[in-house]
Amino acid sequence: MTLRSSAEDQRPAETTVATGDQWVIGHGHQRAVITEVGATLRSFTVEDRPVIDGFGPAEWSHGGRGQVLAPWPNRLGDGRYSFQGVEARAPLNEPERGNAIHGLVRWMPWRMVGRAQNRVSMACELRPSPAYPFALRLTIEYRLGRDGLVVATEAENLGDADLPFGLGFHPYLTVGTPTVDLVRLTVPAHQRLVTDDRGLPTASVPVAGTEFDFTEGRLIGVTRLDTGFTGLRRDVDGRARVDLDHPDRPGGTTLWADERFGYFMVFTGDTLDPASQRTALAVEPMTCPPDALRSGTDVTVLRPGSRWTGTWGITPR
Repeated sequence: MTLRSSAEDQRPAETTVATGDQWVIGHGHQRAVITEVGATLRSFTVEDRPVIDGFGPAEWSHGGRGQVLAPWPNRLGDGRYSFQGVEARAPLNEPERGNAIHGLVRWMPWRMVGRAQNRVSMACELRPSPAYPFALRLTIEYRLGRDGLVVATEAENLGDADLPFGLGFHPYLTVGTPTVDLVRLTVPAHQRLVTDDRGLPTASVPVAGTEFDFTEGRLIGVTRLDTGFTGLRRDVDGRARVDLDHPDRPGGTTLWADERFGYFMVFTGDTLDPASQRTALAVEPMTCPPDALRSGTDVTVLRPGSRWTGTWGITPR
């Protein structure tokens, strides 16, 4: 996945205290910015239209905006898990619920390992720690093309024992409405995850006949979502697609994910700071559900020396 780069390509567009080096890629009227801290997708625009609700060049990510979630996405109850006899304990960074949330790499510095005009590759390595006693290398390529933004991830086990792994991403999508209430949303999922008061899954139930059924597309309205969806319907290319559309004009945005991603978390932002509540919709492709390292549900097991790849993307329409 590493790209060849000229000496000029190696220079970031900007460096800030908040997120380090910032790498700009472009294709036609499309432009995206990826930061050194967290390999975070800070911005994605088509001409002057934001495709994601990101953050400014001198700011840092709040509410998970644009972040990479690994080696687990979403919540991990009590921050504790066991894998093949190895015990692990992560810091509780959602202390009010007693959870560790969104993994370990979103605040780490990532290295730029390859760059061209329309793409950049970022890499980081997790070495054994109490939170994750394993050695994992992650490489992510962001690429712009005629179909929009494509994000390809490679995970490699650097150690001499099996390791557990989960991955997610946290973009907030916008189609230009002042609130998400006016967005027409389509989610190709027949099941949703029921959670307890800590946000941890307790069951999977059908969405049919409930306010969580977006299979045919409808306005979000007053529905509050911090909801994991699964049982995904896929198109002939193997991709599952979530569509957002403006109620009054053509065009919209599609977030898609390949077969490696069996879950979408959809979040209307009701618990964010007041100025950010319900202003954009987080659509998070995930390889496993919340609390997966504890439950073992759909956790990817990487053998020593083995590699895993998965791809998702955002297509402006």
